[in-house]
Amino acid sequence: MDVVPSSPERRHYAAASPAGMAKAKVPPGKAILAGGIAGGIEIMCTFPTEYVKTHMQIDQNEGTRLYKGAIDCVRKTVKDHGVRGLYRGLDVLLYGSIPKSAVRFGAYESAKNFYYPGQVRLSKLQSMTCGLTAGMLEAVFAVCPMETIKVRFIDDRRRKLPEKPRFRGFFHGVSLIVKEEGVRGVYKGLIPTMMKQGSNQAVRFVIYNGLMQWIQGADQTKVVGVIPTFLCGGTAGACSVLFNTPVDVVKTRMQTNANRYRNAWHCTTSMLKEEGALAFYKGIGPRMARVVMDVGLVFVLYSRSIMALDWAFPNWK
Repeated sequence: MDVVPSSPERRHYAAASPAGMAKAKVPPGKAILAGGIAGGIEIMCTFPTEYVKTHMQIDQNEGTRLYKGAIDCVRKTVKDHGVRGLYRGLDVLLYGSIPKSAVRFGAYESAKNFYYPGQVRLSKLQSMTCGLTAGMLEAVFAVCPMETIKVRFIDDRRRKLPEKPRFRGFFHGVSLIVKEEGVRGVYKGLIPTMMKQGSNQAVRFVIYNGLMQWIQGADQTKVVGVIPTFLCGGTAGACSVLFNTPVDVVKTRMQTNANRYRNAWHCTTSMLKEEGALAFYKGIGPRMARVVMDVGLVFVLYSRSIMALDWAFPNWK
């Protein structure tokens, strides 16, 4: 099963894995740096699926809908803007993905070291607690403002030619949002975002850690290979999508329609009344495709980044 046999040279690297099998702590600074590296590489690989997912979620049943489905969304985007159109807004998400992943892994390792100092294996409840903490912190410090800006940018680029987008670039767009709506304008949907990210990371770390511990068996110093690490991460991501897609849809609607909904509950009841229960699962196909690849890649990239940092800075304890 593509598991790399343990050896004296490799045992130190296993200590850096987020699977909870380490004998040594991972310094939060190292986790933050490795997480940022992983987040930057991952988003460049998976952005087109995020683009399509967001379009599908904000394509509401008001008048004539723009897209019949995910494939139609891709086709029309390429027709109107070329293949590069699928990467519109990448700069915004890149600015957000790096700090998001950095905060997530830094907060997870900090929570693990704070709540359960010196513990080698985490139980399911302990993994859930650390993941929940990490998810809620990344929502406040990185995800909510950057997701709001990302959704606004993608929605702004839905304008059909010859109508021009309002935002000329990332910093112009941010300044315009803050000028018109204040700082609160980039924190629309904070509560749903905290619910989404908290539940996301709680589910993902529980599933990922459980699968990794099952693969390693009694020897928690084994280094798991790239393929099984990716599969464990992808499975964890898929479980989180099935669990909280409705929260993600509500969050996206609130961020897109800043003045329409008073709060998360108003958004939820309005959607249910106007569009039915299936509206809460809009964009689940593209989101599932993106998240499976996203989470699998991030866990692989994070663990390998930690290995590289351990090699480059052996005294960073």
